[in-house]
Amino acid sequence: MKYNLTYDVAIIGGGLAGLTSALHLSKCNKRVLLIEKNEYPKHKVCGEYISNEVLPYLNSLGIDPVKEGAKEIDQLELSTVKSKTIRGELPLGGFGMSRYFLDELLAKKALENNVVIHQDTVEKISFEDHHFLIYTKKNQTYTGRVVIGAFGKRSNLDVQMNRKFIQRKSPYLAVKTHVKGVFPDNLVALHNFKGGYCGVSKVETNAINVCYIVNFSSFKKYKNIEDFQKQVVLKNDHLKKIVTQASPIFEKPLTISQISFKTKKPVEDHILMCGDTAGMIHPLCGNGMGMAIRSAQIASLEILKFLNGKISRHQLENNYLRNWNKEFKIRLRAGHLIAWLFRNQRISEMLLTVLKWIPSLLPKIIRLTHGKPLKAQ
Repeated sequence: MKYNLTYDVAIIGGGLAGLTSALHLSKCNKRVLLIEKNEYPKHKVCGEYISNEVLPYLNSLGIDPVKEGAKEIDQLELSTVKSKTIRGELPLGGFGMSRYFLDELLAKKALENNVVIHQDTVEKISFEDHHFLIYTKKNQTYTGRVVIGAFGKRSNLDVQMNRKFIQRKSPYLAVKTHVKGVFPDNLVALHNFKGGYCGVSKVETNAINVCYIVNFSSFKKYKNIEDFQKQVVLKNDHLKKIVTQASPIFEKPLTISQISFKTKKPVEDHILMCGDTAGMIHPLCGNGMGMAIRSAQIASLEILKFLNGKISRHQLENNYLRNWNKEFKIRLRAGHLIAWLFRNQRISEMLLTVLKWIPSLLPKIIRLTHGKPLKAQ
């Protein structure tokens, strides 16, 4: 059967990974389709801190977060459930920028580079005769040589593809809000409370992003988010000070449930998975956004080799899988371990004491969940 191939690459999902890969591939003169169910701009549940490891790469794509108003962050503050704290320098540093602003910025750049963006929901993807067919909710059918899956933490496509992680219920719930108050521009804080932890940092609007994740079993004992925050989250003195002295910007917090940290496959049904679709690091490590952007770079570089006839599809998939694991496997394992340590209140208190005795350990732990700055190749 012959198909009229409209696109070199079809990208399912227009978050950080999807938009970054769309921009990268389009700048190399490839025909790119991006399908995203939401319109831009849109707030998302996200920590909104990004490691500087991706900064040279973003700059090479024409994106300069600092010039766009991102907050430059070089300090980390960490506290335990009992509010004991330690502060240190971030080895690479990072920046704070809202997903509302960054996603729209990337989308505009992608459109300038002739990426076709359609607001629609993909319901099925099939691979036939070395090409993909993409079927959407609006009864559209698209074809392409390569498909990138960047559809986020959980999707109907995960169910349709019968991915293993989606078959298990996940116990995690995340909550995010923006508040107006006093908080250092150059600081990202990670404050633990019973059953979860909260990230705090500023974004380009001077809003303070407050985003926490909690085990649902801890949350369900309470009437609602407000009650849970009052009874549990604000027991951490640092969070209490931030929240009680600030005024809300959002009418109500954003929430997302069923967040899974289970192992996922970076390649399934010949689709290259990017960002959270390929795997999630615990938010306590503060590097999910950086990983999403970096995974888009890894995928784009291999896709260009394939489209330019330098490697076969089999090599494309194997190369991406190998490079993804090389870049992220240790990070994910370290993230699981660090999150486990801080979930255990007794151990986390002991760990913080050790870090105070040996402060040089903190940057070493941070490096386990971060990569090195890499430019586009």
